[in-house]
Amino acid sequence: MPDESEAIELSLAELREVTGYAVACARPALAVFERERPGDPRPRAAVDAALAFAEGGGRTKVLRDNAWAAHRAAQETRDEGRAAASDAARAAGHACGAAFLHPLAKATQVRHILGSAAHAARAFEISAGDDPAAGDDHIARFRALAGPVVVGVLSRFPHAPPGGGRVGELMRRLDASLR
Repeated sequence: MPDESEAIELSLAELREVTGYAVACARPALAVFERERPGDPRPRAAVDAALAFAEGGGRTKVLRDNAWAAHRAAQETRDEGRAAASDAARAAGHACGAAFLHPLAKATQVRHILGSAAHAARAFEISAGDDPAAGDDHIARFRALAGPVVVGVLSRFPHAPPGGGRVGELMRRLDASLR
């Protein structure tokens, strides 16, 4: 594993694969968000923009704009006391962010790879009455979705960083299971 001063080579094909994985993790959680805010298109637009990139579209400002919009939706729902919807929106925002995985050997970059999965799992966990088994179940599902390219990219980075509450714990659990 490289130290933090080293650059990691990432191809556009690998970025597309990582983003496709993030989309696959975030998409199911859209239902959690849309139950709470049926008229708010921002998280779905973020997932759609990330999917377009994963399928060959440009790595453009549209991705960043949609990521920020989904994160604003997450903040708004958090402020309204809708924690599950907030994590679902964060999962969508992280799907766009996956396209911007930086080639830096820093643990924080693991969030670009696994952030969508961790937030989606947390959204489902909260929706199930804050049942940790529901989050763990979704982490197992998301582990099964990670193909060899995603695992190969992940293995070039340090392990997921400490902290981050329950979402961080879910991310570290997924990280450890994929390595």
